Amino acid sequence: MSRGDLLSIHPLELKFPFALRKQISCSLQLSNKTDNYVAFKVKTTNPKKYCVRPNAGVVLPRSTSDVIVTMQAQKEAPPDMNCRDKFLLQSVKVNDGITAKDITSELFNKEAGHVVEECKLKVVYLSPPQPPSPVHEGSEEGSSPRGLVSDNGHVNAAEFSTAAKAFNEQLEAQDLSPETRTHITKLTEEKKSALQQCNKIRHELELLKREGNKSSGGVSFMFVIIIGLLGIFMGYMMKKS
Repeated sequence: MSRGDLLSIHPLELKFPFALRKQISCSLQLSNKTDNYVAFKVKTTNPKKYCVRPNAGVVLPRSTSDVIVTMQAQKEAPPDMNCRDKFLLQSVKVNDGITAKDITSELFNKEAGHVVEECKLKVVYLSPPQPPSPVHEGSEEGSSPRGLVSDNGHVNAAEFSTAAKAFNEQLEAQDLSPETRTHITKLTEEKKSALQQCNKIRHELELLKREGNKSSGGVSFMFVIIIGLLGIFMGYMMKKS
């Protein structure tokens, strides 16, 4: 905020979240610290690039006014996101009752004896926000428990134990009654036991499946052998006859 005698200006840097091919606006707040009417005018080193509304006006005694600065859509980003554009805000005490229509360039002419305050404003480009980094499943509190299951469908008991331990530590940190903590701990242990039993059943099913495949392969092989022997026998009998 500026420390001028007439106006307090906030902010002193015009910050634009830069984005290509998009108009971006920011605001200035002008506060009249006096009991007099104060006229202001806003200038820029790059008038084709920015639109200022209003670019001139009057701030009533002990009141505030807002100025909107809009940067036109840009086709390319500046090197290193540095901007050399500048703004100059001039303010001068004027007669009571003056309006924006009465403001002329002569009011801000120092050579004419007017006491003009000036405040230089910088332009700052803000880089666009980066997308959030991906979070692995099961790494955050309250995330899906699918992160505890491997690709082949087995439950990782070690990871579940780690998660259960962390969950118990969180319970201890919370203001819960002993009965509630005991009940939750019991449910956690029951869930762990159920998961281990599930792994055991899944393993037994896989063993049965493998034995069934072997048995199926054996029957097919024996069938081929029997057919072959029958063929040899029939051929022998035909030759004998």
